[in-house]
Amino acid sequence: MGDMSNSDFYAKNQRNEDNHAAGFGCSLMELRSLMELRGTEATVKLQEDYGGVEGLCKRLKTSPTEGLADDQTDLDKRKELYGSNLIPPKKPKTFLQLVWEALQDVTLIILEIAALISLGLSFYHPPGEEGRGESCGMAAGGAEDEGEADAGWIEGAAILLSVVCVVLVTAFNDWSKEKQFRGLQSRIEQEQKFQVVRGSQVIQLPVSDIVVGDIAQVKYGDLLPTDGVLIQGNDVKIDESSLTGESDHVKKSADKDPMLLSGTHVMEGSGRMVVTAVGVNSQTGIIFTLLGAGTEEEEKKEKKVKKPDGAAAMEMQPLKSAEGGESDEKERKRVSAPKKEKSVLQGKLTKLAVQIGKAGLVMSAITVIILVLYFAVDNFVMQKRPWLPECTPIYIQYFVKFFIIGVTVLVVAVPEGLPLAVTISLAYSVKKMMKDNNLVRHLDACETMGNATAICSDKTGTLTTNRMTAVQCYVGDMHYKDIPDPGVIPPKSLELLINSISINSAYTSKILPPDKEGGLPKQVGNKTECGLLGLVLDLKRDYQPIRNQIPEEKLYKVYTFNSVRKSMSTVTKLSDGSFRMYSKGASEIVLKKCSHILSEVGEPRVFRPRDKDEMVKKVIEPMACDGLRTICVAYRDFSGDPEPNWEDENNILNDLTAICVVGIEDPVRPEVPDAIQKCQRAGITVRMVTGDNINTARAIAIKCGIIHPGEDFLCIDGKEFNRRIRNEKGEVEQERIDKVWPKLRVLARSSPTDKHTLVKGIIDSTMVDQRQVVAVTGDGTNDGPALKKADVGFAMGIAGTDVAKEASDIILTDDNFSSIVKAVMWGRNVYDSISKFLQFQLTVNVVAVIVAFTGACITQDSPLKAVQMLWVNLIMDTFASLALATEPPTESLLRRKPYGRNKPLISSTMTKNILGHGVYQLVIIFTLLFVGEQIFDIDSGRNAPLHSPPSEHYTIIFNTFVMMQLFNEINARKIHGERNVFDGIFRNPIFCSIVFGTFAMQIVIVQFGGKPFSCQPLDLEKWMWCVFLGLGELVWGQVIASIPNSRLRFLRRAGQLTQKDELPEEDVNEDNEEIDHAERELRRGQILWFRGLNRIQTQIDVVNTFKSGTSFQGAGALRRQSSTTSQTQDVTNVSSPSHVSLSNALSSPTSTTAATAPPTTGQC
Repeated sequence: MGDMSNSDFYAKNQRNEDNHAAGFGCSLMELRSLMELRGTEATVKLQEDYGGVEGLCKRLKTSPTEGLADDQTDLDKRKELYGSNLIPPKKPKTFLQLVWEALQDVTLIILEIAALISLGLSFYHPPGEEGRGESCGMAAGGAEDEGEADAGWIEGAAILLSVVCVVLVTAFNDWSKEKQFRGLQSRIEQEQKFQVVRGSQVIQLPVSDIVVGDIAQVKYGDLLPTDGVLIQGNDVKIDESSLTGESDHVKKSADKDPMLLSGTHVMEGSGRMVVTAVGVNSQTGIIFTLLGAGTEEEEKKEKKVKKPDGAAAMEMQPLKSAEGGESDEKERKRVSAPKKEKSVLQGKLTKLAVQIGKAGLVMSAITVIILVLYFAVDNFVMQKRPWLPECTPIYIQYFVKFFIIGVTVLVVAVPEGLPLAVTISLAYSVKKMMKDNNLVRHLDACETMGNATAICSDKTGTLTTNRMTAVQCYVGDMHYKDIPDPGVIPPKSLELLINSISINSAYTSKILPPDKEGGLPKQVGNKTECGLLGLVLDLKRDYQPIRNQIPEEKLYKVYTFNSVRKSMSTVTKLSDGSFRMYSKGASEIVLKKCSHILSEVGEPRVFRPRDKDEMVKKVIEPMACDGLRTICVAYRDFSGDPEPNWEDENNILNDLTAICVVGIEDPVRPEVPDAIQKCQRAGITVRMVTGDNINTARAIAIKCGIIHPGEDFLCIDGKEFNRRIRNEKGEVEQERIDKVWPKLRVLARSSPTDKHTLVKGIIDSTMVDQRQVVAVTGDGTNDGPALKKADVGFAMGIAGTDVAKEASDIILTDDNFSSIVKAVMWGRNVYDSISKFLQFQLTVNVVAVIVAFTGACITQDSPLKAVQMLWVNLIMDTFASLALATEPPTESLLRRKPYGRNKPLISSTMTKNILGHGVYQLVIIFTLLFVGEQIFDIDSGRNAPLHSPPSEHYTIIFNTFVMMQLFNEINARKIHGERNVFDGIFRNPIFCSIVFGTFAMQIVIVQFGGKPFSCQPLDLEKWMWCVFLGLGELVWGQVIASIPNSRLRFLRRAGQLTQKDELPEEDVNEDNEEIDHAERELRRGQILWFRGLNRIQTQIDVVNTFKSGTSFQGAGALRRQSSTTSQTQDVTNVSSPSHVSLSNALSSPTSTTAATAPPTTGQC
């Protein structure tokens, strides 16, 4: 595809010669070559060839301030000449390719071969047929008429037909899955919008509508959708690692390095750029084109890069950096992403499937060997017959029949329905989760969520409404509990306050009239700034005229907000040549830098350290204890001669004069306390990690119910957290983190690094027997590392930056914490659906294998024929996985603790059910097999000769077997020993229709299946008996439910055995290893493994990494300041009844949460 696109570009290049005629001053190729330059080289080229950025805008017929006119013909012309901002996706696999892939299944191949051999032999009639019967002995025993002999081909054909069915079902599933993910992907892409200036109006435009010549506003947290040249910028820093592999942030400015490239992230600052390349012509697009618009195999990529023919030479240049960057980035992503590609469930299932497969293989081999030996011994030893050449085809036909029986045993034993069940269950959940405001980007995240033991949540916007309103302020030496009348504030202070707020905030933040009458005004942009702008409006003033007077271009210098500064400052030049800097930020940080404060008459007076302490006690702490966020607004004047050194930040941002302290309220979302209570009941610890002041954080945590007065918890800020977890050398020590995290509930004033450290610390902790599974929520660019590290990262759909969304697994489209609880419910439901399916499938497997095996050994023929087995397989695999995997979740899922990573997939209750139902089915089937002919007074079907017609006897066995499966499917709906198996059955129409549908199909097969299905039609009485024996399953299920698990000690061992089977030594070690040798392990063949296991992943072109095990994202520790908790305090003294004491926790073998941390709400 790379080569193809080169010729495309050439064709375009021919057209580009006419571009100047079309009225634009630069061609596509000129712009592309311009975007390949960096730094001073680019600045010089811009200046010389285009006359700077203004000249470039003129040539592109756009205005740097007003943008393009909203003229559709002009926009279409631009799209035609310069391309539209779309990168064509990789072609999806065709249905035929998927069919071919499904055919690669080993079991199916074995069946196909067996069927073909059987077919071939059935058409082969050796010469000398007449006298052969006697001499070949038992082989031809029994009379068979011509018609019967001719029907030998049916069995082979029927097997082939059922193989075709299985293949088509699998291929269709894969196809619909791929389609679903393409839909999901396009939805994610459509939701990405970008701010563009059109006709002097700033509008949000879908990324695909941006054209060359647009003026785009870039700000902190954006993922740039196109290439462009910076027109004006404040402190813009870009992370270009996705293109160059360099992790250092690159500083961009209009005069030094104005080149902004698509696919890079804005890490700081804001500005405007003119778009110069879109879609396949942008830097990311060029790379995609060379990669074949998607992740083609590495080798192909290398081949393409190796042969740069003339046409490609031009595009190769960016690739030198970019290509390296691309692989670097993959390498980097591999390093930064958790390396556990297998999710918990997948790991367990893979182990289980392999074990069942091995057992099946052994059983089928033994079956074939016994059949062949029995036949040989009986014919050639007991009856001393010679091997006659003319009998060879008949003997071979027998051997083929034995081989087919062996393969059938294997087919039934191998649970090929497992991957199908997992896929259906996950795909169904993902679809339904969309309705619950969870946009799942990585399939396995929804299953991992069911195992979550800790959630580290942001405060702003997730737990609170993210609608900021100023409710208190301290100005002119007075603390106002409500916003005062503007008349009582000293005029000078008021003027400074209004100017400071209006100018020293992003001009993209504004308050618009409400959408509906009587609604609240709409807040656009940064919500804290909107809260302050709201204060300006409450003081009966307007910020817009001030902004019009000093537009963004006239701002002399801007120190944008970042997580290190925790403040924002803007410098303006006054008419007399001097400078004034306005500053705002977290009150305790800005107040430290203040040396003066405005008095009650609006004049600066000295602000001493003891005044600051008093202010903190009397103003800031009371505000914070009301749950308010406190912001301090300040200013400083500089003389114009000599001009200060603006780069010397420490001296500039100092010696300020405080104007005002504002208390901003961000109310808790009404549904959050209830959601948090559900989490705690479900055994999930919620921790709050926030950048806010500790008192504010504590007040909000109490309102949310994260902490309850009188509990033993930690509530600390970032500084204290670091003091506790780092040794003298400043290195983080796991043992120290282990002392902090179990009790930590609130972590305030935390930096992104603290959040990441906490998540990593909880994940890597070995102090509890279950590894913690951590979910993290985040919305800011700085949350990226923690979101990536977490097992499940939730990004905010509305307030989240592109960087956060890119690093996340699930996007909360409504930014609401209660949606996380829904994700937990769905996650647990996936796990339970798989368990239900397993319980059902393994019962069928055990019974079918034993029946086929013993039947074959005793009667030389399996009572269940190959085709019948395949039908049973279809019921129990495809249909049952559909029926059981689509059970809707119920609230009861949240009333139990998480399963934990090491819990066996098959619990003791499930083992009891599997064995119990297996015994019932085997007793019934063997009774029918050996005494059925007497009970029903019919001919025996045992020892029938080759090609004999189907017997009523064996049809009854087959029919009863299917009926028992059908009713056992209803039993399988409950896996925790519940008695009412019909509970909620009508809430799942899919289940009901599948059960009835299967029943109808069974009637058709038995009554009209005839020779291909080896069935003889049955009369009503025999049908009633079959159904009656099937119904016995439901009664027997009640009997099994009455047996207490404690009576069945050996089962518990069986359950634990599965645990050891499923997680053998190397797997347990894997968990410890990933801590020590993570970086080293990463590079190994795991990546190949994970490609193979999850084709699904390919469909999502997003961050291609499985989040796994333990990544936790923000944990908060709450410590009430009155009670300092000693680390050594005996955990058993906890008075609160909702916690299980340490001694209990340790005695309970299945303890799921941190035994040492009473506040983790509950061990099993």
